[in-house]
Amino acid sequence: MRVIAGTYRSRVLKSVPGLTVRPTPDRLRETLFNILAPRIEGSTFVDAFAGTGAVGIEALSRGARRVVFLERDLEVLACLRENLSSLKIGPEAHVVRGSALRVLKDYPGDLIFLDPPYQRPSDYAVCLDALSGPPEALVIAQHDAKFDPGEVVGRLERSRRVKQGSNVLSFYRFARPE
Repeated sequence: MRVIAGTYRSRVLKSVPGLTVRPTPDRLRETLFNILAPRIEGSTFVDAFAGTGAVGIEALSRGARRVVFLERDLEVLACLRENLSSLKIGPEAHVVRGSALRVLKDYPGDLIFLDPPYQRPSDYAVCLDALSGPPEALVIAQHDAKFDPGEVVGRLERSRRVKQGSNVLSFYRFARPE
């Protein structure tokens, strides 16, 4: 696994052995950040269910001002911190140990990336429903192509869906008040 572009381009990231973490494939991360390119510079990016931090690190590499990494697993957190340390990423990265299901609402951002474990599809609804943020915030949920988190979840409406192999990126915007 490597950083695709930007400041940390081509730098290799450590991963956790086994099935604890399902890293976002390089090609899918590249697609995601090509879409987000006009919005990433100077943004606050939230990487929920952060795993090794590859998505959030990519955001920092491409110009995000700050990234909040949410992760609960201690072994995975150690790997995430090691990746941040090896790249000498400092205060612009804020690591939070805790369940994204519980703490996500406390960390608003301009761009919020959700990638819960695929075997826990109910986590999508819990997270999407709990989110509040500025009306211009964009929420991206990565999920399996066989699962659909929904067109409307809580205050969020899907604005775009991008399928790549067995992975899908669903883009959500906050619904305008009537």
